[in-house]
Amino acid sequence: MRTMTSARLHQLHTPMTLDTIPVPKPRPNDVLVRVKACGIVPNMANVINNWPSWFPHQPLAKFPAIFGLDPAGVIEEVGEAVINAKPGDRVYVSPLRSCGSCKACRSGHRSQCRYYTLNGYFSTSTDGQRIFDLYPYGGFSEYMTAPEYALVNIPDNLSFEKAGRFGYLGTSYGALRNAGAGSGQVGLIDGITGTLGVAATVLGLAMGLSRILGTGRDLALLERVKALAPERIEVIALGERPTGEWARAQTGGDGVDFAISALGARAPVETMLDSMKGVRRGGKVVNIGGVSDALPIDMKWLMDEQIQLIGSNWFSATQGQEMADMVSTGTIDLSYLEDVTFPLERVNEAISGLKDRNGGFSNYVVCP
Repeated sequence: MRTMTSARLHQLHTPMTLDTIPVPKPRPNDVLVRVKACGIVPNMANVINNWPSWFPHQPLAKFPAIFGLDPAGVIEEVGEAVINAKPGDRVYVSPLRSCGSCKACRSGHRSQCRYYTLNGYFSTSTDGQRIFDLYPYGGFSEYMTAPEYALVNIPDNLSFEKAGRFGYLGTSYGALRNAGAGSGQVGLIDGITGTLGVAATVLGLAMGLSRILGTGRDLALLERVKALAPERIEVIALGERPTGEWARAQTGGDGVDFAISALGARAPVETMLDSMKGVRRGGKVVNIGGVSDALPIDMKWLMDEQIQLIGSNWFSATQGQEMADMVSTGTIDLSYLEDVTFPLERVNEAISGLKDRNGGFSNYVVCP
Protein backbone atom coordinates (compact mmCIF):
# COMPACT_ATOMS: atom_id res chain seq x y z
CA MET A 1 0.00 0.00 0.00
CA ARG A 2 1.34 3.41 -1.00
CA THR A 3 1.54 5.91 1.82
CA MET A 4 1.88 9.67 2.05
CA THR A 5 2.54 12.33 4.66
CA SER A 6 -0.34 14.60 5.66
CA ALA A 7 -0.61 17.37 8.24
CA ARG A 8 -3.70 16.54 10.30
CA LEU A 9 -5.52 18.37 13.05
CA HIS A 10 -6.69 15.98 15.75
CA GLN A 11 -8.45 18.55 17.93
CA LEU A 12 -8.89 22.29 18.26
CA HIS A 13 -6.25 24.41 20.01
CA THR A 14 -3.50 21.87 19.24
CA PRO A 15 -0.78 21.80 16.56
CA MET A 16 -1.23 19.75 13.43
CA THR A 17 0.78 16.53 13.35
CA LEU A 18 2.53 14.90 10.42
CA ASP A 19 0.86 11.52 9.94
CA THR A 20 1.56 8.69 7.53
CA ILE A 21 -1.66 7.56 5.86
CA PRO A 22 -2.59 5.62 2.70
CA VAL A 23 -2.56 7.42 -0.64
CA PRO A 24 -6.24 7.61 -1.67
CA LYS A 25 -7.61 5.94 -4.79
CA PRO A 26 -9.67 8.26 -7.00
CA ARG A 27 -13.30 7.34 -7.54
CA PRO A 28 -14.62 7.13 -11.15
CA ASN A 29 -15.20 10.91 -11.55
CA ASP A 30 -12.20 12.00 -9.48
CA VAL A 31 -8.51 12.59 -10.03
CA LEU A 32 -5.50 12.07 -7.78
CA VAL A 33 -3.31 15.17 -7.56
CA ARG A 34 0.29 15.32 -6.33
CA VAL A 35 0.23 18.58 -4.38
CA LYS A 36 3.11 20.93 -5.19
CA ALA A 37 1.96 24.04 -3.30
CA CYS A 38 -0.97 25.11 -1.17
CA GLY A 39 -1.84 28.70 -0.36
CA ILE A 40 -2.20 29.68 3.28
CA VAL A 41 -5.34 31.42 4.46
CA PRO A 42 -4.40 34.12 7.00
CA ASN A 43 -7.61 33.30 8.84
CA MET A 44 -6.60 29.65 9.36
CA ALA A 45 -5.24 30.29 12.85
CA ASN A 46 -8.57 31.83 13.85
CA VAL A 47 -10.45 28.84 12.48
CA ILE A 48 -8.38 26.42 14.53
CA ASN A 49 -8.19 28.47 17.71
CA ASN A 50 -11.58 30.20 17.83
CA TRP A 51 -13.98 27.63 16.44
CA PRO A 52 -16.95 27.66 16.80
CA SER A 53 -17.29 31.16 18.24
CA TRP A 54 -16.48 32.88 14.92
CA PHE A 55 -18.53 30.56 12.66
CA PRO A 56 -21.07 28.75 14.85
CA HIS A 57 -23.20 27.44 11.98
CA GLN A 58 -20.41 26.38 9.64
CA PRO A 59 -18.98 22.95 10.51
CA LEU A 60 -15.45 21.68 10.21
CA ALA A 61 -14.62 18.20 8.98
CA LYS A 62 -14.53 15.42 11.55
CA PHE A 63 -11.16 15.02 13.21
CA PRO A 64 -8.52 14.09 12.33
CA ALA A 65 -8.93 16.61 9.51
CA ILE A 66 -6.62 17.62 6.67
CA PHE A 67 -6.79 21.36 6.00
CA GLY A 68 -5.32 23.33 3.09
CA LEU A 69 -7.63 25.48 0.98
CA ASP A 70 -5.76 26.40 -2.20
CA PRO A 71 -3.78 23.47 -3.63
CA ALA A 72 -2.02 23.29 -6.95
CA GLY A 73 -0.13 20.35 -8.39
CA VAL A 74 0.07 17.66 -11.05
CA ILE A 75 -2.53 15.02 -11.85
CA GLU A 76 -1.08 11.57 -11.22
CA GLU A 77 -4.08 9.32 -11.78
CA VAL A 78 -7.63 9.68 -13.11
CA GLY A 79 -10.82 7.75 -12.45
CA GLU A 80 -12.38 5.64 -15.18
CA ALA A 81 -15.18 8.15 -15.84
CA VAL A 82 -12.89 11.18 -16.15
CA ILE A 83 -13.05 12.47 -19.71
CA ASN A 84 -10.83 15.54 -20.18
CA ALA A 85 -8.24 15.55 -17.38
CA LYS A 86 -5.18 13.37 -17.80
CA PRO A 87 -2.03 12.43 -15.87
CA GLY A 88 0.63 15.12 -16.12
CA ASP A 89 -1.79 18.05 -16.28
CA ARG A 90 -0.79 21.04 -14.15
CA VAL A 91 -3.85 22.13 -12.20
CA TYR A 92 -5.22 24.38 -9.50
CA VAL A 93 -7.81 22.49 -7.47
CA SER A 94 -10.71 24.72 -6.51
CA PRO A 95 -11.94 23.71 -3.05
CA LEU A 96 -15.57 24.46 -3.94
CA ARG A 97 -17.56 21.25 -3.47
CA SER A 98 -21.28 20.74 -3.94
CA CYS A 99 -23.75 17.92 -4.50
CA GLY A 100 -23.72 18.35 -8.29
CA SER A 101 -27.35 17.37 -8.83
CA CYS A 102 -29.58 20.02 -7.20
CA LYS A 103 -31.22 22.86 -9.12
CA ALA A 104 -28.43 25.30 -8.19
CA CYS A 105 -25.64 22.93 -9.25
CA ARG A 106 -27.32 21.97 -12.51
CA SER A 107 -27.75 25.65 -13.37
CA GLY A 108 -24.04 26.27 -12.82
CA HIS A 109 -24.33 27.95 -9.41
CA ARG A 110 -22.53 25.45 -7.22
CA SER A 111 -21.90 27.98 -4.44
CA GLN A 112 -25.68 28.18 -3.93
CA CYS A 113 -25.97 24.46 -3.22
CA ARG A 114 -27.14 23.53 0.29
CA TYR A 115 -24.07 21.30 0.57
CA TYR A 116 -21.62 24.03 -0.49
CA THR A 117 -18.31 23.31 1.24
CA LEU A 118 -14.80 24.71 0.94
CA ASN A 119 -12.69 21.58 1.00
CA GLY A 120 -9.72 21.80 3.34
CA TYR A 121 -11.34 24.63 5.30
CA PHE A 122 -14.94 24.64 6.49
CA SER A 123 -18.46 24.19 5.18
CA THR A 124 -21.00 26.96 4.80
CA SER A 125 -23.78 24.47 5.44
CA THR A 126 -24.80 22.25 8.34
CA ASP A 127 -25.08 19.50 5.71
CA GLY A 128 -21.44 19.91 4.73
CA GLN A 129 -20.15 16.86 6.57
CA ARG A 130 -21.44 14.72 3.70
CA ILE A 131 -19.02 16.53 1.40
CA PHE A 132 -16.14 16.21 3.88
CA ASP A 133 -16.80 12.47 3.99
CA LEU A 134 -16.47 12.26 0.21
CA TYR A 135 -13.42 14.55 0.00
CA PRO A 136 -11.44 14.42 3.26
CA TYR A 137 -8.12 15.50 1.77
CA GLY A 138 -6.99 19.14 1.82
CA GLY A 139 -3.84 20.67 0.38
CA PHE A 140 -1.62 20.12 3.45
CA SER A 141 -0.91 16.64 2.16
CA GLU A 142 1.33 15.05 -0.45
CA TYR A 143 -1.67 13.77 -2.41
CA MET A 144 -5.37 14.56 -2.58
CA THR A 145 -8.42 13.49 -4.55
CA ALA A 146 -10.72 15.97 -6.25
CA PRO A 147 -13.68 15.90 -8.65
CA GLU A 148 -12.93 16.70 -12.25
CA TYR A 149 -15.34 19.66 -12.12
CA ALA A 150 -13.05 21.42 -9.60
CA LEU A 151 -9.96 21.52 -11.83
CA VAL A 152 -8.44 24.61 -13.41
CA ASN A 153 -5.68 23.93 -15.94
CA ILE A 154 -2.77 26.27 -15.30
CA PRO A 155 -0.20 27.35 -17.91
CA ASP A 156 3.53 26.71 -17.77
CA ASN A 157 4.23 30.38 -17.08
CA LEU A 158 2.27 30.18 -13.80
CA SER A 159 4.19 28.65 -10.89
CA PHE A 160 2.47 26.30 -8.47
CA GLU A 161 3.27 28.77 -5.69
CA LYS A 162 1.41 31.62 -7.36
CA ALA A 163 -1.43 29.31 -8.39
CA GLY A 164 -1.83 28.72 -4.65
CA ARG A 165 -3.12 32.32 -4.42
CA PHE A 166 -5.98 31.64 -6.86
CA GLY A 167 -8.51 31.44 -4.03
CA TYR A 168 -8.02 35.09 -3.17
CA LEU A 169 -7.61 36.13 -6.79
CA GLY A 170 -10.76 34.26 -7.76
CA THR A 171 -12.77 35.73 -4.90
CA SER A 172 -11.86 39.21 -6.13
CA TYR A 173 -12.50 38.24 -9.75
CA GLY A 174 -15.92 36.87 -8.87
CA ALA A 175 -16.72 40.13 -7.08
CA LEU A 176 -15.66 42.17 -10.10
CA ARG A 177 -17.83 40.02 -12.34
CA ASN A 178 -20.79 40.45 -9.99
CA ALA A 179 -20.18 44.19 -10.06
CA GLY A 180 -20.29 44.18 -13.84
CA ALA A 181 -16.79 45.66 -14.00
CA GLY A 182 -15.61 46.59 -17.45
CA SER A 183 -13.99 49.06 -19.76
CA GLY A 184 -14.41 52.72 -18.89
CA GLN A 185 -15.79 52.22 -15.40
CA VAL A 186 -14.57 53.59 -12.08
CA GLY A 187 -14.41 51.26 -9.11
CA LEU A 188 -13.81 51.83 -5.40
CA ILE A 189 -11.98 49.13 -3.44
CA ASP A 190 -12.36 49.47 0.32
CA GLY A 191 -9.33 47.72 1.82
CA ILE A 192 -7.19 47.97 -1.30
CA THR A 193 -3.91 47.06 0.44
CA GLY A 194 -4.99 43.60 1.61
CA THR A 195 -4.76 40.34 -0.29
CA LEU A 196 -8.27 40.65 -1.74
CA GLY A 197 -7.81 44.36 -2.41
CA VAL A 198 -4.54 44.11 -4.32
CA ALA A 199 -5.93 41.18 -6.30
CA ALA A 200 -9.04 43.18 -7.22
CA THR A 201 -6.80 46.06 -8.33
CA VAL A 202 -4.63 43.92 -10.61
CA LEU A 203 -7.65 42.17 -12.10
CA GLY A 204 -9.64 45.40 -12.42
CA LEU A 205 -6.84 46.98 -14.41
CA ALA A 206 -6.76 43.95 -16.71
CA MET A 207 -10.54 44.13 -17.17
CA GLY A 208 -10.30 47.69 -18.47
CA LEU A 209 -11.36 49.86 -15.55
CA SER A 210 -10.45 53.42 -16.40
CA ARG A 211 -9.82 54.33 -12.76
CA ILE A 212 -9.59 52.56 -9.42
CA LEU A 213 -10.02 54.36 -6.12
CA GLY A 214 -8.82 52.63 -2.98
CA THR A 215 -8.70 52.98 0.79
CA GLY A 216 -6.33 51.53 3.37
CA ARG A 217 -4.53 52.25 6.61
CA ASP A 218 -0.88 51.65 5.78
CA LEU A 219 0.54 54.62 3.85
CA ALA A 220 3.51 52.70 2.48
CA LEU A 221 1.26 49.94 1.13
CA LEU A 222 -1.10 52.49 -0.37
CA GLU A 223 1.81 53.93 -2.32
CA ARG A 224 2.83 50.44 -3.49
CA VAL A 225 -0.67 49.85 -4.81
CA LYS A 226 -0.77 53.21 -6.58
CA ALA A 227 2.58 52.41 -8.20
CA LEU A 228 0.94 49.49 -10.04
CA ALA A 229 -0.69 52.05 -12.39
CA PRO A 230 -0.08 55.62 -11.19
CA GLU A 231 -2.24 57.20 -13.90
CA ARG A 232 -5.27 55.03 -13.13
CA ILE A 233 -5.15 54.51 -9.35
CA GLU A 234 -5.93 57.00 -6.61
CA VAL A 235 -5.69 56.10 -2.92
CA ILE A 236 -6.59 57.64 0.41
CA ALA A 237 -5.85 56.69 4.00
CA LEU A 238 -8.88 55.77 6.06
CA GLY A 239 -9.78 58.62 8.40
CA GLU A 240 -8.19 61.31 6.28
CA ARG A 241 -11.55 62.22 4.81
CA PRO A 242 -14.96 60.51 4.52
CA THR A 243 -14.54 57.89 1.80
CA GLY A 244 -17.89 58.50 0.14
CA GLU A 245 -17.28 62.24 -0.05
CA TRP A 246 -13.80 61.65 -1.49
CA ALA A 247 -15.06 59.16 -4.10
CA ARG A 248 -17.68 61.59 -5.33
CA ALA A 249 -15.12 64.40 -5.50
CA GLN A 250 -12.91 62.14 -7.63
CA THR A 251 -15.76 61.49 -10.06
CA GLY A 252 -17.13 64.99 -10.54
CA GLY A 253 -19.91 64.41 -8.05
CA ASP A 254 -21.36 61.35 -9.79
CA GLY A 255 -19.90 58.59 -7.64
CA VAL A 256 -18.19 55.35 -8.65
CA ASP A 257 -19.85 52.64 -10.72
CA PHE A 258 -19.32 50.10 -7.97
CA ALA A 259 -17.62 49.57 -4.64
CA ILE A 260 -16.00 46.34 -3.47
CA SER A 261 -15.78 45.93 0.28
CA ALA A 262 -12.64 43.86 0.87
CA LEU A 263 -12.38 44.67 4.56
CA GLY A 264 -11.55 42.12 7.22
CA ALA A 265 -14.12 40.38 9.40
CA ARG A 266 -13.19 42.63 12.34
CA ALA A 267 -13.36 45.94 10.45
CA PRO A 268 -15.72 48.63 11.80
CA VAL A 269 -19.09 48.57 10.11
CA GLU A 270 -18.93 52.36 9.76
CA THR A 271 -16.11 51.98 7.22
CA MET A 272 -18.31 50.03 4.83
CA LEU A 273 -21.25 52.38 5.32
CA ASP A 274 -19.02 55.32 4.45
CA SER A 275 -17.74 53.76 1.21
CA MET A 276 -21.28 52.87 0.11
CA LYS A 277 -22.07 56.57 0.01
CA GLY A 278 -19.54 56.98 -2.77
CA VAL A 279 -21.50 54.82 -5.25
CA ARG A 280 -23.48 56.50 -8.02
CA ARG A 281 -27.20 56.10 -8.56
CA GLY A 282 -27.84 52.63 -9.96
CA GLY A 283 -24.42 51.41 -8.84
CA LYS A 284 -23.44 48.25 -6.99
CA VAL A 285 -21.83 47.42 -3.65
CA VAL A 286 -20.20 43.98 -3.49
CA ASN A 287 -19.02 42.51 -0.22
CA ILE A 288 -16.25 39.89 -0.10
CA GLY A 289 -14.71 40.66 3.27
CA GLY A 290 -17.21 41.15 6.03
CA VAL A 291 -17.37 43.60 8.90
CA SER A 292 -17.61 43.29 12.66
CA ASP A 293 -21.31 44.01 13.18
CA ALA A 294 -24.64 43.89 11.39
CA LEU A 295 -24.92 46.48 8.63
CA PRO A 296 -27.62 49.05 9.39
CA ILE A 297 -29.07 49.98 6.01
CA ASP A 298 -31.24 52.95 5.19
CA MET A 299 -33.62 51.08 2.91
CA LYS A 300 -35.22 54.24 1.54
CA TRP A 301 -31.79 55.52 0.46
CA LEU A 302 -31.06 52.13 -1.09
CA MET A 303 -34.39 52.27 -2.93
CA ASP A 304 -34.16 55.88 -4.01
CA GLU A 305 -30.59 55.54 -5.26
CA GLN A 306 -31.33 52.11 -6.80
CA ILE A 307 -28.19 50.66 -5.23
CA GLN A 308 -27.64 46.91 -5.43
CA LEU A 309 -26.01 45.30 -2.39
CA ILE A 310 -24.44 41.96 -3.33
CA GLY A 311 -22.81 39.28 -1.23
CA SER A 312 -20.16 37.48 -3.31
CA ASN A 313 -18.71 34.18 -2.12
CA TRP A 314 -15.85 32.42 -3.93
CA PHE A 315 -15.88 31.90 -7.70
CA SER A 316 -16.59 29.23 -10.29
CA ALA A 317 -14.05 26.89 -11.87
CA THR A 318 -14.89 28.58 -15.17
CA GLN A 319 -13.85 31.93 -13.72
CA GLY A 320 -10.70 30.28 -12.38
CA GLN A 321 -9.93 29.07 -15.89
CA GLU A 322 -10.48 32.58 -17.25
CA MET A 323 -7.86 33.87 -14.80
CA ALA A 324 -5.43 31.12 -15.78
CA ASP A 325 -5.93 32.02 -19.44
CA MET A 326 -5.25 35.70 -18.63
CA VAL A 327 -1.97 34.68 -17.00
CA SER A 328 -1.11 32.54 -20.04
CA THR A 329 -1.57 35.47 -22.44
CA GLY A 330 0.10 38.00 -20.17
CA THR A 331 -3.12 39.94 -19.62
CA ILE A 332 -2.46 39.77 -15.89
CA ASP A 333 0.97 39.63 -14.30
CA LEU A 334 1.25 37.98 -10.89
CA SER A 335 4.90 38.87 -10.38
CA TYR A 336 3.77 41.37 -7.74
CA LEU A 337 3.26 38.39 -5.39
CA GLU A 338 6.26 37.74 -3.17
CA ASP A 339 6.45 34.01 -2.44
CA VAL A 340 7.21 32.87 1.11
CA THR A 341 7.32 29.08 1.15
CA PHE A 342 7.25 26.54 3.96
CA PRO A 343 7.85 22.79 3.82
CA LEU A 344 5.05 20.60 5.16
CA GLU A 345 6.92 19.97 8.40
CA ARG A 346 6.67 23.71 9.18
CA VAL A 347 2.94 23.92 8.56
CA ASN A 348 2.15 25.00 12.12
CA GLU A 349 4.54 27.91 11.82
CA ALA A 350 3.04 28.80 8.45
CA ILE A 351 -0.53 29.03 9.76
CA SER A 352 0.33 30.68 13.06
CA GLY A 353 -0.87 34.08 11.90
CA LEU A 354 2.48 35.40 10.69
CA LYS A 355 2.41 39.13 10.09
CA ASP A 356 4.55 41.27 7.84
CA ARG A 357 4.47 44.70 6.27
CA ASN A 358 3.75 43.54 2.73
CA GLY A 359 -0.02 43.17 2.94
CA GLY A 360 -1.58 41.84 -0.24
CA PHE A 361 1.80 41.58 -1.93
CA SER A 362 2.77 38.55 0.20
CA ASN A 363 2.10 35.00 -0.90
CA TYR A 364 2.49 32.42 1.87
CA VAL A 365 2.43 28.81 0.70
CA VAL A 366 3.11 25.33 2.04
CA CYS A 367 4.93 23.07 -0.40
CA PRO A 368 4.44 19.37 0.39
